[in-house]
Amino acid sequence: MAPITIISRYVAVIGAGAAGLVAARELRREGHAVVVFEKENQVGGTWVYTDEVDSDPLGFDPNRVAVHSSLYSSLRTNLPRESMGFIDYPFVTRSDGSGDPRRFPGHQEVLMYLKEFARVFEVEEMVRFEVEVVKVCLVENNRWKVSSKKTSDGDIIVEEVFDAVVVCNGGRNCQPHVADIPGIDVWPGKQMHSHNYRIPEPFRDQVVVLVGNSFSAADISRDMAGVVKEVHVASKFNEDGTYEKQPGYDNMWLHSMIESAHEDGTVVFRNGRVVLVDVILHCTGYNYRFPFLETNGVVTVDDNRVGPLYKHVFPPALAPWISFVGITWKTLPFSGYELQSKWIAGVLSGRIMLPSQQEMMEDVKAFYSKLEASGKPKRYTHNIKDYQCEYNNWLAAQCGGPGFAEWRDRMMYATTKNRNLRPETYRDEWEDEHLISEAQEEFINYTSYGANDMHI
Repeated sequence: MAPITIISRYVAVIGAGAAGLVAARELRREGHAVVVFEKENQVGGTWVYTDEVDSDPLGFDPNRVAVHSSLYSSLRTNLPRESMGFIDYPFVTRSDGSGDPRRFPGHQEVLMYLKEFARVFEVEEMVRFEVEVVKVCLVENNRWKVSSKKTSDGDIIVEEVFDAVVVCNGGRNCQPHVADIPGIDVWPGKQMHSHNYRIPEPFRDQVVVLVGNSFSAADISRDMAGVVKEVHVASKFNEDGTYEKQPGYDNMWLHSMIESAHEDGTVVFRNGRVVLVDVILHCTGYNYRFPFLETNGVVTVDDNRVGPLYKHVFPPALAPWISFVGITWKTLPFSGYELQSKWIAGVLSGRIMLPSQQEMMEDVKAFYSKLEASGKPKRYTHNIKDYQCEYNNWLAAQCGGPGFAEWRDRMMYATTKNRNLRPETYRDEWEDEHLISEAQEEFINYTSYGANDMHI
């Protein structure tokens, strides 16, 4: 067999959050020249906390002053640090005793981890800070023109041509999705999205309804409970007439979803309860959005399905010259980003071969058909909770490296089970010490496999 010729590409990475940082590292490891575009003045992406919020609290106004981060001040990770980290760079407590030593640390500790990752692997030198990408479009010979501007001087547009573009800005963490509530147009109260929630004090002595019952709603409802008059959580998972006071709280109730809102300020739930409400807070997730990306309709967002994407990464008609890292959700994020990035880097160098465009499209169509047959809504296309281990093992096999350790999957499910049983204390009480040992063993095995630039 003839030796493979490794080709170096000039690659643009959009975003210096967790996905962009590991993508830049893997691309450079593969021999590519990399430029990372980052709108903010530091790395970290959505893990950079700010007190600032959008000028439009619901996120409807396309001309609003938008803030990227969705962090609230009290946020702690909902996964333990062992499963949060990159595969070859564990998220360990600091040996000098500084920082947040908890297994489920606050957001500040995650940001420090990402900054340390960028420093250790010299990623920051590839980043152009305070530079916003305003347009990415295809030009001749499958190359991409990236138009950008300094955030401090929006009148000067700089254009540069790259061999490939890797989109790592998530696309789904800063465009709020809002629930459709009958009668909301005449309801006189205040509405906002959890994207713009920071601290509970502004809601003191008010009656608040949170729409949604996932991680943010669970956290924010408890964060608020100490200052609000009442907090009511409306969940689509409680359609059996549920009306329950939450354990440990005298002012928090779990409901079925909202039936309607009315001009007298009341909100009617599907369980028949009527509550006079001051604030409706939408904890309803986000929509994918890539306003800078022009693909002539090849890549679209339809009911939160970004597609067509082969294995959630490559648009078949444009592969491998544009790719996405971090589209998947309900998964372990950082290790998943790492495997996707390794795959992309290897494909761009020619070390890893993609199937033909036709074969990739057939795979995508078969995947869509499988989702439809199983009854999963289109908006759940990139939810890989049920097969994340299989998916990541497939990526690892493509890259020729060790498989995705099963302990990560088991730790995620153990955490979920504990969270459901003990929502108040799951971050501080657990029974998975055996999985922690497996995590430490995996790191030793991975480093012996030959990964470079290790840090313990």
